Amino acid sequence: MTASTEVNSTLKMYGKMLTFTRIKLETANLSEIEAYLADTLSNKSSQIPVIIDSDVEQDLDSLVDLFWSWGLQPIGVVTGILDEAAKALRLAIFPGDGKRIELLRPSKKQSTVASTAVPNSSQGHDPKEAPLKTEAPAKEQNGIAETVVTSESNRNGSGSDFIEADAMTTLFYDQMLRSGQSINHVGGDLVLTDSVNNGAEAITDNSLHVYGRAQGRLVAGATGDKDARIFCQRFNPSLVSVAGTYCLNDNIPAEMIDKPVQVRFVEGQGLVFEIIKES
Repeated sequence: MTASTEVNSTLKMYGKMLTFTRIKLETANLSEIEAYLADTLSNKSSQIPVIIDSDVEQDLDSLVDLFWSWGLQPIGVVTGILDEAAKALRLAIFPGDGKRIELLRPSKKQSTVASTAVPNSSQGHDPKEAPLKTEAPAKEQNGIAETVVTSESNRNGSGSDFIEADAMTTLFYDQMLRSGQSINHVGGDLVLTDSVNNGAEAITDNSLHVYGRAQGRLVAGATGDKDARIFCQRFNPSLVSVAGTYCLNDNIPAEMIDKPVQVRFVEGQGLVFEIIKES
């Protein structure tokens, strides 16, 4: 007689989109790296997952400790000179992609106590009206943006962008975001007054506003803020993501394309698309 035993699964695997920041290192000087972090980060509690990409030998153990002290969370390295050190620390090793994206660092920042950018009043949404909603299937994938840290002699910084901890900022960018360019803003809303082309990406941990035609990759709530939203005047992205849930262009409802659209995350539904109606 054969005994039948029901086996309950003790392991479940789920996918989730995370936006990693790839930090390109061309120096092993920890003081120079820390100076760059002080110029770039608004606080020490961002909890951004980072991938280390280095052309020079590093004291990887000390480097990881430095990143953690600044609120960054190293999860791996790009394959190369740090492979063996990464294995010793049990960090992931990611393949190189051969194509780097240009990270833009606009200087126009406005300190605020909260995110202040709002849609154009001529296209504001009346909360009393029933919005046109369409739910899109949620998918998951990994996205990578890149920032570069060079030695002090190679840096072309024009001053510090450092702001006080706990301050919120709205970052404005007034030029077209072209293919191969990326803006990654931590600590407040990101407002683009021109268009986002295919092959470009705009990423923020709060809400994203695009007043031109929105193509490319649009990411809001990059560190998990489920209250973040995306507002676009002309909506036609290759990928849209809020709080880690994303949708590709093929799955965006056709009636939303090139319309003024708001995108938000709703628990249990995924991404919800709403046409912003004229008042």
